[in-house]
Amino acid sequence: MTSRWRDLGLAALGLVLLLLVPVFGAPPAIRDFIMFGMAYGLLAMSLNLLIGYTGLVSFGHAMFFAAGAYAFGLAMQSGKFSIPGAFVLAIGFTALMALIVGAICVRLNEIYFAFLTLAFQMLFYNIILGWVSFTGGDQGLMGGIPRPKFLGIDLADRTQLYVFCSVAFIVCIALLRQIVTSPFGYTLRLIRDNQERAAFLGINVTMVKLACFVMSACIAAVGGILLTLFVSGAYPNFGFWTTSGEAIFMILLGGSNVFLGPLVGTVILRLLNDITVTYTSHTELVLGIVILVLVLGLRKGPLDLLAERWENRRQAKAQAIRDAADKDAQTGRDA
Repeated sequence: MTSRWRDLGLAALGLVLLLLVPVFGAPPAIRDFIMFGMAYGLLAMSLNLLIGYTGLVSFGHAMFFAAGAYAFGLAMQSGKFSIPGAFVLAIGFTALMALIVGAICVRLNEIYFAFLTLAFQMLFYNIILGWVSFTGGDQGLMGGIPRPKFLGIDLADRTQLYVFCSVAFIVCIALLRQIVTSPFGYTLRLIRDNQERAAFLGINVTMVKLACFVMSACIAAVGGILLTLFVSGAYPNFGFWTTSGEAIFMILLGGSNVFLGPLVGTVILRLLNDITVTYTSHTELVLGIVILVLVLGLRKGPLDLLAERWENRRQAKAQAIRDAADKDAQTGRDA
């Protein structure tokens, strides 16, 4: 219980820090960078629930990012929903979609799971492109996303939009933290480390994987909704395979074994993109070099490396204390 309250306290502190950004008069570019990072950060964090905690590498996670974006955008353009109603509808649609796709995919392991999720993503992407009368095809949802006031909140105002996105982002991060530190989260780790043993202990491995798949998809959908509100539109590239690839890069850049690793990776990737676009057109080359350095040099994300060194130092210190206690005990017996 103490750990849970500590996590909630840290989440509240994170929200306060985010809300202080406009208070101190940060330029619009900084706020836009943060909102963009929050949307893609949720995509990376939700994908890591599958990769880092369950051992399921998905190449098609961006389809849920796009599903949330398009469902929310279409609901708002219909004029029949408030923003909270469209929000719930988009998450519900994504959960149903994930339930159907996941029921097929989670029965497979490793490379078969990865490529089947990629196949479903490309199917969804081609539906977006082909259903021009409904989705706008390769032009995306045209005409902008209406933002009617609700509960006195006006998302047409950039500051209020920033606050809304910050609250939604922190709530999702707090929910993910509660999931990974719960008994369900430790069940996911058991499945990742030894699926056969988990089944032997009576765990319904398929159902646990499916539940994780749906939860992960819903968090990704929230990221898509935030991006839709930010750019006032939804576009096919939200659901293209390169977007899933970017999410995997974010996890690699930050680390998959530390909870906030993917979020750190998101910031690194966005900074790399912004810096390289400013000075060169070879963004992919720079990113490829960075990935090679991490894979061949560190063999893990920076936060993973720091966490490992911290744990090794803690264990060495504990061993030194035990050795000193054993030596004192031996000296006492000799005396």
